[in-house]
Amino acid sequence: MKNILLPALALMLLLAACSTTTPASEEPATSPGMGRGMGMGPPEGMRARHSAPIPEAYAGVSNPVASGEASLERGAELFTTNCATCHGDGGMGDGPAGTGLDPAPAPVARTSQMMGDSYLFWRISEGGSMEPFNSAMPAWQGALDEQARWDVINYVRALGSGAVAPRRETGGAAFDPAGQATRQAEMLATAVAEGVLTPSEADLFTEVHAAVETVQAQGMEGRSGNMADVEAELLAELVRAEKITQEEADAFLDIHARLLDAGLME
Repeated sequence: MKNILLPALALMLLLAACSTTTPASEEPATSPGMGRGMGMGPPEGMRARHSAPIPEAYAGVSNPVASGEASLERGAELFTTNCATCHGDGGMGDGPAGTGLDPAPAPVARTSQMMGDSYLFWRISEGGSMEPFNSAMPAWQGALDEQARWDVINYVRALGSGAVAPRRETGGAAFDPAGQATRQAEMLATAVAEGVLTPSEADLFTEVHAAVETVQAQGMEGRSGNMADVEAELLAELVRAEKITQEEADAFLDIHARLLDAGLME
């Protein structure tokens, strides 16, 4: 395996979120993926980055590297040595070298839970110089072999699922599910107060979102596509399993769109 890695897995994928450095013992002041209702306005173009079409060469690519102990150890070494300086030890976009980058380093521990294999592999392989990303992230396909790229993806996803604890080298918070849930509740309360949603719509969003996260927790390996593709696939699975109705899935997507349009969520 080659030993060079993303002085910025930095700016990967959604390239959103925090530009502040956070001590290892503290939670980030803002929540990636949430808009002003969470204390921050999302960067312009983030929605376009979330839904960017995957090039044909990467469409349908699936992770061939099992997310076992060996892969996670390799990924941890690569990430901690080369990525954490921008993304933070916990992959929450709060590494010290990420301050001032525009777009800011992505909270990859969080965003990797919402992206398919093909999207993540494309973004690491090709970097961020193209539209709509316009980032400083280099293309890594010439420096990292395929296994190394998949090992990093496995590790980042494990950080976001809580399957591994971050190594403590450069600083930065770990993903905090409880804190994320609190911020989501605050966002929805703001949406109700501003008339974007009704209380019943906020409750439905919370319930369906929890169902989606339950499916995500079973593993994202083998899923393909960008955030919109994966979201549609997860909702369809829930409908087929009769966990939610098609009407609830459609309402969830409508509510999600209204939250986006109101600048409360990204």
